[in-house]
Amino acid sequence: MSNQALLIEKMQSRQSYRNVWHTDLMHTAQADCPYFCFALWCAPCASYLLRKRALRNDMNQYVCCAGYMPCSGKCGERKAPEFCLCAEAWCCFSISVQSTRFLLQDEFNIQTTKCDNCIIGFMVVLQQLACICSIIACLVGNDELSAASNALNCAADLVFCTVCGCMQTQHKVEMDKRDGMFGDVTMQPPAQVVMSRFDQPTPPAVGYPPHYPNQYPNQAPYPNVPPGYPNQAPYPGQAPGYPVYGAPPPPAYGQQYPHYG
Repeated sequence: MSNQALLIEKMQSRQSYRNVWHTDLMHTAQADCPYFCFALWCAPCASYLLRKRALRNDMNQYVCCAGYMPCSGKCGERKAPEFCLCAEAWCCFSISVQSTRFLLQDEFNIQTTKCDNCIIGFMVVLQQLACICSIIACLVGNDELSAASNALNCAADLVFCTVCGCMQTQHKVEMDKRDGMFGDVTMQPPAQVVMSRFDQPTPPAVGYPPHYPNQYPNQAPYPNVPPGYPNQAPYPGQAPGYPVYGAPPPPAYGQQYPHYG
């Protein structure tokens, strides 16, 4: 199977992930406004720092573009990982941001919500439309069309910078959640950080456990669960407050313990 087919299969498998981002793209600026400003005005620097933090500062595990591109592992990363990461963040900024996003999604079983997909899709479509209009304006040579093309390019660049800033802030907030900076239980790192690539099994065995044990059909039920409330017991040691996309709502008050009348 080719690398492209493996990449497509990996992207499709992310739809089955159970967790969601701690904050969606619509509320990242509200969640961490100072970092959003930093990611907006110093985007390559933010991308460099976030990838390094995603690897838990272990640059021995660094692979160019997180292993998602055909050139990954062939750019001399072992000899100079810091330089290669810096070059990736500056020369391939959009790929660098997306690679960090895939790395976090595959490590913690995080899916992207429909709202986030719509925002990212709108950004991509606007970029392509601006490119097409620029080509047409160049071929036709009409002044009005050229002015409209320039305005569309400015709008596309503004949307691109804003969405990338939101995405990087989303990644930062997610790693704050992972590192227990919200007062929750700190996520324990795996025994060895392994780069998440599209040829690895899906989903990985690490990440945030879901709130509802019935999402795993082969799992043994928890003991000492009150009658009428069998599927709401959290995992032992589970970090509180982490949402699970598509989880069923809890029973209405008065229906949790029917034997009490």
